[in-house]
Amino acid sequence: MKKIIPAERASRVTYAIRDVVVEANKLKAQGKKILHLNIGDPNVYDFVTPAHLVEAVYTAMKKNLNNYADSAGIEEAREAIVKEAARDGIKGVTKNDVLISAGVSEGIEMAMNALLNPGENVLTPIPGYPVYSAIVNKIGAVHNRYNCIEEEGWQPDVDDIRKKINSKTKGIILINPNNPTGALYPKETLKEIIDIAREYNLLIFSDEIYSKILLDDDRHVSTASLANDIPILTFNGLSKNYIVPGWRVGWMIFSGPQELRADFQETVSKLARSRLSAPGPFQYAIKPALEGPQDHIPEMNRKLRQRRDLIYKRFNEIEGFSCTKPKGAFYAFPKIELDIKDDKQFIMDVLYKKHILAVFGSGFGYPKPDHFRIVFLPPMNVLEESLNKLEEYVKENYK
Repeated sequence: MKKIIPAERASRVTYAIRDVVVEANKLKAQGKKILHLNIGDPNVYDFVTPAHLVEAVYTAMKKNLNNYADSAGIEEAREAIVKEAARDGIKGVTKNDVLISAGVSEGIEMAMNALLNPGENVLTPIPGYPVYSAIVNKIGAVHNRYNCIEEEGWQPDVDDIRKKINSKTKGIILINPNNPTGALYPKETLKEIIDIAREYNLLIFSDEIYSKILLDDDRHVSTASLANDIPILTFNGLSKNYIVPGWRVGWMIFSGPQELRADFQETVSKLARSRLSAPGPFQYAIKPALEGPQDHIPEMNRKLRQRRDLIYKRFNEIEGFSCTKPKGAFYAFPKIELDIKDDKQFIMDVLYKKHILAVFGSGFGYPKPDHFRIVFLPPMNVLEESLNKLEEYVKENYK
């Protein structure tokens, strides 16, 4: 029998956030304590799932609601999402315009599969969440990345978006608040991008999974609230805002003129039917999450603001780094102002010598080897220890 050769498109798939963990686990096996600044999972740190959501899922399981759900999601959950969309200013949405997925990642993959033929592209931000690049590779589409401007708080470069559009471009992806930079996009920027989508007949993917994690007095604006004359696909879920990433509860909302999106929406629905359903019992947490107590959100944001302020201050004090201030989510994307040639090797060296685990910037599509992403979910003492060790590392290895 001949050796089994994997598909070329699958062999190109990488996911930096998880890939760096492989080396960290080797050190753990040697008894080393690792300071984790790499994964955006609040439950790994000192954030706890709201009790009423746990009770909702437990009750559903006790009632034996462990069957396959409807492929689009259970009805009460979709109705709750419709009400949430209305609160966010998205007009004209019905329960038939909502599809519940196994996390936002599954929804993104179904939507990109439904939209793109091999050789076609959607505009994706750099830096940006690597699941988009992974899906592009998996489905045989083409990478088409637009810049975000560090000097402007990592805002999308609207001129670059326009320049990158070609005959094979089908859509524009927005991540707001952004992973990995923590940027929050103002209404004016979103309107400019909507105008481009309208001009070139492009579908907007608006990934808003961090919509309630806001670190200052800013307000999150849902892209679809600013236009109802073009198709927009809004992604959200419980993972981050409601501290349940392991439950894999996400959703997408189709909005805009029905006649423009009907065929695409039905294709996404076919893909949803082919995978049966998202996990059923966890969907019973959606209604109590969106309509029940929200006390954990201001408390979570208070803790994250304190931690954001610490890392922002220290990264701009430690010689060899600078950092733009994150406005949302729980990530920062510091710049390395040292003489390095390879950002991945830099991160690996910090891991081996100081046992700090972060993620190299090129893993988020960033073209220059001079950034990395850190998560500021850990408690203050862990962040302080990490920053002190990072400062030691620079003093020991760079003049």
